[in-house]
Amino acid sequence: MKNFIEVGKTEDEQAQQIKKWLKDNGLQIVVGIALGLGGIWGLGAYKTYQQQQSIEARSLYLNTTSTDNLTAFEALSTNHADSGYTQQAILMLAKTAVNKQDYDTALQHLSTLVDADNDLIAIVANMRMASIQFEMGKFKEALNTLDQKAPGEFNGLYSQLRGDIYVADNQIEKAKEHYKLALSQISRDSELQSLISIKLADLN
Repeated sequence: MKNFIEVGKTEDEQAQQIKKWLKDNGLQIVVGIALGLGGIWGLGAYKTYQQQQSIEARSLYLNTTSTDNLTAFEALSTNHADSGYTQQAILMLAKTAVNKQDYDTALQHLSTLVDADNDLIAIVANMRMASIQFEMGKFKEALNTLDQKAPGEFNGLYSQLRGDIYVADNQIEKAKEHYKLALSQISRDSELQSLISIKLADLN
């Protein structure tokens, strides 16, 4: 775009220069304004689209969890794969499968979440998988599952679960070790302190 006006010209010369400048650059100004408004309107439309997608995802999630509706879940996982609602629905479906003692289906559901970008979801899925394997009597697999994910703030729960697994597998000394570790990791105000202390006392 050409310079607007040159300093030092008379008023008439400046007026003529302004007319010429508008003639030369008028189209660019109009296009620029149109693009600017288009960008604003486009952003608004995108935000509206996002809101609609969130509402749709939430509706499908509620339908999935309230009715165990697999059709709703399939629509949710297909159209909103990255949504937190999809991940919550998977956790709910896994829980429903466990309640039916359909452990293989529950493990299938949870396995899709262990590499989730959301660390909290990934850790919860990993721990639930290990708990199911423990319930199935697959102690070695359960311990291996726990080893695959850093527990973060759930380290106390991980240690307690390891202790439970070692008790069931009759590895008492290892169980004691992990119960003691869990007690050191869990807040002293937590009700789990009493529960783990009882478990540990029963082994002595």
